[in-house]
Amino acid sequence: MRSLPTADDVRLRDGLVAGSEDSLAEVYDTYSPIVYGMALHMTRDRGAAEDITQEVFVDLWQRPERFDPHRAPLGGWLSMIARRRGIDWVRRRRTQENALLAGAYGEPDHHVEDAALVSVTYTHVRRAVAALPAPHRQAVLLAYYDGLTYREVARTLNIPESTAKWRLRNALHRIGERLTAEGIHP
Repeated sequence: MRSLPTADDVRLRDGLVAGSEDSLAEVYDTYSPIVYGMALHMTRDRGAAEDITQEVFVDLWQRPERFDPHRAPLGGWLSMIARRRGIDWVRRRRTQENALLAGAYGEPDHHVEDAALVSVTYTHVRRAVAALPAPHRQAVLLAYYDGLTYREVARTLNIPESTAKWRLRNALHRIGERLTAEGIHP
């Protein structure tokens, strides 16, 4: 059962939608410690928590209509956004660390044949990505070359998350089909 929205949450949302900087200042003063605390709890990194806090409030300022006071209280909604961004940050960090470790502990003496095979495969993958329709190519470049999560891809392209997921899934399927047709197998 949903609770009734508080008058303050409705007032603040209306102020944000109207572009009131005073409303943003009030929201920030009230909820930034909570958002920062959630981000710090998730990331265990003060710099990342500060960045996430800033991102949450910038996003609220740019798209205040996303907050619905009839669905959740403002503090809880902002905490949920901070938590999700913290999870995304942790996942990105883990991926980066794994890539660094793989590079540091990889085999030092690569054979010329292996290097040539990697180069040829890279060329085929690059061509397959270039052959994708523009919307799919944009999503792949953001996700796999820039390291964005599907949520960040959706925000960057200003599309729903489900569309971003579909484009990425469809693009990977198309790339796989093309590589298989060209004789490149995992």
